[in-house]
Amino acid sequence: MTTENMAKDDKNSSAVAIVEPFFGGSHKQLIELLVKYVGSCEVFTQTPKKWHWRARTSALHFALTIPECHHFKVLFCSSVLNLAELAALRPDLASLRKIIYFHENQLVYPVQKSQERDFQYGYNQILSCLVADVIVFNSQFNLESFLKSVKPFLRRMPDYRPKGLEEKIRPKCRVLYFPIEFPVVNYRRTTEDKWECTNGDSPVNPPLHIIWPHRWEHDKDPELFFRTLYQLHESGLSFEVSVLGESSTDHLPVFDEALQKLDGRIKNWGYLESKDAFYRTLADADVVVSTARHEFFGVAMTEAAYLGCYPLVPNRLVYPEIFPAECIYNTPEQLLKRLKNFCRKPELARNHKLEIEFDRFAWNQLSGRYLELFDVTR
Repeated sequence: MTTENMAKDDKNSSAVAIVEPFFGGSHKQLIELLVKYVGSCEVFTQTPKKWHWRARTSALHFALTIPECHHFKVLFCSSVLNLAELAALRPDLASLRKIIYFHENQLVYPVQKSQERDFQYGYNQILSCLVADVIVFNSQFNLESFLKSVKPFLRRMPDYRPKGLEEKIRPKCRVLYFPIEFPVVNYRRTTEDKWECTNGDSPVNPPLHIIWPHRWEHDKDPELFFRTLYQLHESGLSFEVSVLGESSTDHLPVFDEALQKLDGRIKNWGYLESKDAFYRTLADADVVVSTARHEFFGVAMTEAAYLGCYPLVPNRLVYPEIFPAECIYNTPEQLLKRLKNFCRKPELARNHKLEIEFDRFAWNQLSGRYLELFDVTR
């Protein structure tokens, strides 16, 4: 594993060290945005593979690879890093203003069976919070679900359970929504744009285009999504589907099964490297669906909604904080019913007038609060 460096200005005089053990997805998107605007920073990363090993071992890797001769005043990292270990191994970094950013938290990670949860991941995040100076969460749900889970999580210890940790951690916490640079280019398509002409005939209303833009992992519950699509298919309803997102190193057979069963209905399949292609695909779709059991913000869902998709989200996790009540379903049966209705009348999805406050998540609104974190004059 090698550390990849991205530097802005002279890295020998950089004031900010950004450390990311899992440089992919929203973690990468955030860092590239910060590098673009923060200024004097140096970035140390590892590739976005084998998440569990990054969480276990990245602190030692960075302790050995971050140069000892530096002018850093601020250290910014994600919660994948065991910040307590890094601070112990590198006292020079321990003295910096340490900011930890929680894209997700491991205290409420869904597992197949309770005994499968690795205690160490959540425990490391608690230790990281204790040594951090500032703790940033990407949503109120993320913050509260973490802090309220500290005490019950530590009850798993057989004895010598620490007390009062939530009270120690909470004063250092703040919520800063994930900052999105929404596209300047107008990718959105009108309802008329989506109508198709065939053989010179009058335009026809194309089938509903459903999109699922998530990581291909069990916590996003692809089983529920595909099961719902199979029911639409068996009902004889007309629809197309795009399944985007990055695939996991742990292969899930459910995707192979869906690729066969939905043959003829698939419009896009797999991760799109180009952001332009990704945005164009989102803008072409009509409905964006989440079936997630583990989500603390949902960048792709928010981007899809911004580009005109009608979001359908479960009544749990961060979603009620982001999306209005009209977008929320309570049961798999409700999700199926909503999609059936949209399949029969695609114009209901295409002509929606949902009110979503996208400014809350826009970089141009959040930039001041983010840049304040890196104020090296304090």
